Order: sequence, then structure tokens, then C-alpha cells
Amino acid sequence: MRVLGIDPGTAITGYGVVEEVGGDLRPLTFGVVRTPADRPLPVRLRTIYQAVKALVTEWEPAAAAVEELFFSSNVRTAMSVGQARGVVLLALADAGLTVAEYTPLAVKQAVTGYGNADKAQMQEMVRLLLGLAEVPRPDDAADALAVAICHLHSARLTALSDASSPSSRGAR
Repeated sequence: MRVLGIDPGTAITGYGVVEEVGGDLRPLTFGVVRTPADRPLPVRLRTIYQAVKALVTEWEPAAAAVEELFFSSNVRTAMSVGQARGVVLLALADAGLTVAEYTPLAVKQAVTGYGNADKAQMQEMVRLLLGLAEVPRPDDAADALAVAICHLHSARLTALSDASSPSSRGAR
């Protein structure tokens, strides 16, 4: 399964495409979409939308995963990130993708096994799980890869659960 992970933000939106083949995780691409602070917000949001659409077209993921908005005491920042999330979700929906959303806590739990892991622990686990020589940079790209990994782990658990449920074995 190929998953596009997104860590949304207005200034920087991280992305990562991870594919699971035979239980192994492979990073296909990762990076960030940067929008200039001196540009009007609608232009910045359009840039994010177009970049996400282009990623979907190029990499043809089977699903997408987006990090949920982390509560911020800075209302202006929360609104800005919320707007970026909105255009990301719209671009993914326009592409017809199934989209899962995960809290930062769920991502940390899925990637490190510990919901209170710090950023360095998360980044190192992303590096190890994907067999990378270095921690992905910038942080937003590493975070997006972590979201994709979280979804792949979640999808695997869901498949196992579905396979072991009584209804999947023909019981009524």
C-alpha cells in the first residue's frame, strides 16, 4: 500500500510518500511545500492545494493521512494551520483519496510506541523504520513521513482485526 502523509502548515507543509511492500516500509519521496510570508493568504493556500494535487498525480497513493490540528494557545497560528489543513483535505478529497486523520499523540504512539516521545526520538524512529542514512530534514518532512507510517501501521492492525472478526469468518 502506498500512502501520502501530510503535516499541514501555512508557511511549511511537509509531505512524505511511503510504500509498504511485504511488510517492509520504503520511502518514495519526502519534502516540504514552502509559501512566502509576504504573499496573500489565498495565494499561499492555492500553492499548497496545487502542490498536494501534483503529489497525488505523480505518486498515485492508495490513501492519504493528515496530522490533526494540535491545540495551540496562539489562536492566529491555529487558524492559519486550520486553513492549510482545509485546503489539504480538499485537494485529497478532489483526488478521490480515502483520508485518515491522526493526532500527534497517535502518530507518536504508532511510530515510537510512546505517546510522549520527543521530536528527536520520533525523527530517529522514522529514520530507522525507513532505513534512511540520515534523519529526514526539515522536521516537517520527517513529521509527514511519521504520519504516513502511522497510517500504514493502523491499516495493518485494521486488516488483522477484520480478518479475525467473527463476521469475516462467515459467523452470524
